[in-house]
Amino acid sequence: MTKTPPAPDVKTNVVQFKKAPMKVGYKILAWAKTFLNHENTPDATAVFRPPTLPAGVAPKEDMLAMDSSLCDVYAYANQMGCGEGFMGYPALAELTQKPEYRMLSEKTAQAMCRMWIEFTSKGDGDKSDKIAAIEAEFERLKVRDLFREAKTYDGFFGRCQLYIDVGVPIDDASELGQPLLLDKAKIGIGKLRKFKLIEPMYTYPNEYSASSPLADDYYNPRSWYVMGKRVHASRLMTFVSAPVPDMLKPAYNFGGLSMSQLSKPYVDNWIRTRTSVGRLVSAFSTMGVKTDMSTMLLGLGEGGQDGDDLMNRAQLFTAMRDNLGLLVMDKDSEEFFQVDTTLTTLDKLQAQAQEHMASVSSTPTSILLGITPTGLNASTDGEIRTYYDHVLSLQNLVFADPLTKVLKIVQLSLFGVIDDDIGFKFVPLWQQNETELAANRKSDAETANIYFQMGAISNGEVRKKLGDDSASGYTGLEEVTDLPTPGSEDDQDGGADGPGQADGVAD
Repeated sequence: MTKTPPAPDVKTNVVQFKKAPMKVGYKILAWAKTFLNHENTPDATAVFRPPTLPAGVAPKEDMLAMDSSLCDVYAYANQMGCGEGFMGYPALAELTQKPEYRMLSEKTAQAMCRMWIEFTSKGDGDKSDKIAAIEAEFERLKVRDLFREAKTYDGFFGRCQLYIDVGVPIDDASELGQPLLLDKAKIGIGKLRKFKLIEPMYTYPNEYSASSPLADDYYNPRSWYVMGKRVHASRLMTFVSAPVPDMLKPAYNFGGLSMSQLSKPYVDNWIRTRTSVGRLVSAFSTMGVKTDMSTMLLGLGEGGQDGDDLMNRAQLFTAMRDNLGLLVMDKDSEEFFQVDTTLTTLDKLQAQAQEHMASVSSTPTSILLGITPTGLNASTDGEIRTYYDHVLSLQNLVFADPLTKVLKIVQLSLFGVIDDDIGFKFVPLWQQNETELAANRKSDAETANIYFQMGAISNGEVRKKLGDDSASGYTGLEEVTDLPTPGSEDDQDGGADGPGQADGVAD
């Protein structure tokens, strides 16, 4: 029985680590290799390495910025790796030509932006005019379309960025390299021009710390090269929905795992199964004739016949093999036979391969593939609700921070000041039908009537709530403060809203 070797004492090597960071790493590597029995692991230095980018993306002298020991880190990662690394942007771009990979990324991005957001306000004062202006600006900037496209490219490549264009000339290197502060001095009224989507193969990280995990910029680039131009990180909104550990970030160009790379084993299995099933269906039946082959086999030698008659006969039957063809045989020396392959379970095998492809993106087959579930009491409501919860979590994970930044920048460009009382919320994907909405409105009316009878609320407050609720059917109802109380003398004589009926809530 092999004993587990003791772990290296990292504490005693603190000073040594400062002078030579990788010596402790070598001790940890030796311990891990012994523990995992990886002494004979083949050299896989080509798995984790700096990504290959198009010419001109980053200056050659700034490659591997601020990380002179990165090659040692790659060597460590490759020794412990399992042979899987970053596929590279050319390979990932090639996968976008296949519908299976496109659907996995596009369906999720479309779901995250389908109902989009609703602006909210808190505190005193009417902010409807400001919110209307912000909504119009979001429409002008096409924020919704850009976020959907950014999430799609994040699924394709593992990272995508939106450049904030506030009117700085693209050849102004000094200003592009400065932080974009959320202040009217940097973003004045009317300065916001647009947001520009930047694909990840055109950017390269620069200026990040690789020595102190306590630093704010530890494996967090302070600036990026965009086709050779240095741009401060605050001018780029980065979308990464599946980040990798710090050790692998440089190998992934500081992006994450793309949905295409995550789903590749499942998609490959689906394509292989689909192709195999197609071939089997087209040739599930094998026909043959039992005959004397000695004449042809012996005739191949010197002095014999060449067997052309038999081969010509076989080719003729193959060419005429259908319901109108005719096979003629010798009744005494030949016998026809046919072998059929059963196809009863092929549909299940193919469906399972397709469902596995859908599972990697947590997308129901009814949404991803348009397949309606079959069987007794088959229903997709539970799956759809679970999927919508998954989409909401992705919205909060990927969209919440960039949208908050966009909202502040838009307010600075519109009003010159940021109103922290204005926010947003994601509109739920699950929407009630008319019957459910009517039942909810009835329940709300009954509840409001109980509160009114208790004296907890007034008619005017109920009326205001109805006017503010977009689902009440009375949106925009004017507020009236001097409404008569139901059953009072004013109500019987005909109050402000007609005889015998106040604008309160009926029983």
